[in-house]
Parts: sequence; C-alpha cells; structure tokens
Amino acid sequence: MAAVVQKYGGTSVGDIEKIKNVAKRVAKRKEKGDDVVVVVSAMGKTTDILIDMAKQISKDPDRRELDMLMSTGEQVSIALLSIALKELGYDSVSLTGFQAGIITKGYHTKARISDIEIENVKKHLSDGKIVVVAGFQGINEEGNITTLGRGGSDTTAVALAAKLGCTCEIYTDVDGIYSVDPRLFPTARKLDYISYEEMLEMASLGAGVMETRSIEIGQKYGVPIYVALSSEEWPGTYIKEFDASMESNVITGLSVSDDDMMVTVNRIPYKVGNVSMIFEKMASKDVNIDMISQTAPSHGYVNISFTAPENERYVIEEILEEIKKELPEIEIDMETNITKLSVVGIGMRSQSGVAAKMFKIFAENGIAFKQVTTSEIRISYTIDTRDKEKAIVAIAREFNL
Repeated sequence: MAAVVQKYGGTSVGDIEKIKNVAKRVAKRKEKGDDVVVVVSAMGKTTDILIDMAKQISKDPDRRELDMLMSTGEQVSIALLSIALKELGYDSVSLTGFQAGIITKGYHTKARISDIEIENVKKHLSDGKIVVVAGFQGINEEGNITTLGRGGSDTTAVALAAKLGCTCEIYTDVDGIYSVDPRLFPTARKLDYISYEEMLEMASLGAGVMETRSIEIGQKYGVPIYVALSSEEWPGTYIKEFDASMESNVITGLSVSDDDMMVTVNRIPYKVGNVSMIFEKMASKDVNIDMISQTAPSHGYVNISFTAPENERYVIEEILEEIKKELPEIEIDMETNITKLSVVGIGMRSQSGVAAKMFKIFAENGIAFKQVTTSEIRISYTIDTRDKEKAIVAIAREFNL
C-alpha cells in the first residue's frame, strides 16, 4: 500500500463547503488503496485576522504568545476536515503539530523543523485512518508551540513526506507553476516540470506558489512534489531532479516581488569589521537579507545596500539605531517602493548572453535599476515599482515566457 501526503492551502479550506469538497477528494484517494496524510492551513484569511487582533493590542506582540494565537487557526481546519471525513464514512484523526511529532528549533514565528517523530502518524495509518495534520506549527525543545513562518504548511507537508518516504502533492488555488505569475502576465506558460534548483531560486525570489524551505527539504531527500489545483482534476506541475531536457529554454521563469525594501547605509568607515558587525546584528534578529551590494572604498568610507522583507522594517530600524550609536557618521536611507525582478533558468549555465539581453531591455524601455546580483542560474534586479509592468512585459516577450 502506497502512502501520499496531500496539502491544502487556506483558500482551499476557506469555508465549510470547500472543506467538504476537500474531504471528498481525500476520500477518493483513500479509495484507491493509498495511506493518506493530509496537511491543511488555516481557513482563508484566519491567520491574518489573528495577527491583526494581536496588533490592535500591541504594535510588537510577544512572539511566543503570537505563536500560541496563530496556531489555533490550523487546529480549527484539521478538526473540521476530520469531522467531514468521518461524516463520509472514513475513519480519520486530526493531529496538532505536537501530536504529529513535529519538533522545531529557532525563533518564535520563524521556527524550523529539526525532526519529526513519525511513529504516532505511522500508528494511525496502520490502523487504517486518514491522518489530518495541522500545518505551519510544531513544538520546540522548551515545550512551546512554534510556527514556521510564511508558507509553513508546505514545509510541514514535504517534511512529513520525507519521513514517510513518499510523494507530496500540494493543492492550491492555482493549477501549477507558471513561467511568470499569470496575474502579472496573462499569457504566461504553465510548466509541466521544473527542477528543484530553479524552483528554489524562484521561491526565494518571491514566487508565491511554494515556500523555499519546502523545496530545500524536497531536494535534500528526493521527495517528488506535485503542484496542482485543489478544485479541479487538471494536470499540474512536477518539481523534480534536473535532467538534460530542462536546458532547452535558457530562461525557465521570471519571479517578481513587491514585498521587499532596500536599505542603504552610507559613510561606513572602511573596516571589514564594520560591515561584518552590521550583518551579524541583522542575523542575530533573524532578518532575512537577500541582495547585497557594496561600493569600492572612497576616502576611507564604503556604502552598502541590501534588500530585506518589508514586514521586518520595525526590527531593521531598531538594529540600525543600535549601529548608529557605534558608527555615528553613517547615513541611512530606506526605500519601500521597489520591485525585485529575477530571471531564473538552468540553461544559463551553458548558454551566454542573458545579462546582455536584460541590460538591453532596460535601456530600450527607459528602466533604471538600483541593484543587480547574479548566481549560476539567476540574475536579479531592483527597480522602481512604477516600472514593474513595463519590465515584466518586455522580459516575458523577449524570453518567450
């Protein structure tokens, strides 16, 4: 008997009728003879509503208590789905992250899965039950409930699949992974498959379909991941190991993110220790730094710019105030009206000329960029948000996305 882990996102379980529909889909899979583990998110916008309630009380809510609050959303979903399955005549059990053996470490609201004690899940499967697990949550070494941050239910699902040695199916409100977000470029192509490496780059750069850590786990443990629509039986996209056929297109996808801010710190006294200190302080608060650029030393000073999630602005401002006490001559500038554009493709390893085409596109369309960074399979730019639509159309047409 094969096992499968299915994950359904918040929109897929957004109301009672949708939960009943998910129960029918899960039951159909069980009828095929498979052992089924289902991971679900909180219903609709429940998590956002809970966070908003906390912020009506405190501008910066205590993170332990915020985790305690947010974890309740998934518990509602798992209980309702398990009830729906039982109503259809299928034995089912709902498990919180703790009951499913999900052990975490790290900061509250941004915890990471360190291990899964899978025995309880296996026991319920061996008893013939459909196991419904709360995504997005676990328990740390102190016995506190923790949450896994944005996209944490994806991470839960892939990690469970890795432990069970089975496939992971991610069902969501989109019918697969596209070369460009179709809301931004309606004629974008849906991909039949994409490599772990390309998907990891796209996810880390703002593609919202999958979460970065889930792809990392999938790649590390060779978990086949299938992404498809939760409401229809249409073909989706497979995320898998790279093979030679994937080099046919030099660019696989374009990722776009409006969720970042750019921080520039000018007049840093030119000592390696000063730059190190800035990023060490950011790391100590678990600030996720992405693009980094630094000027050449001039008159004993350097300037650095970096991007980070805009929702971490409050923490970044506090850190920079601390740094200013140690380096009073620095000047700080923050820009929020920026967009990060990134072209991604394994084909860049063997085919040249992508950077030249990108610079030409920007020049021909009068688009100024603020930063550019590269890797073997990715080139990223930050631009003014007002130029976003123009840039997306030009890039997508040039690379046939």
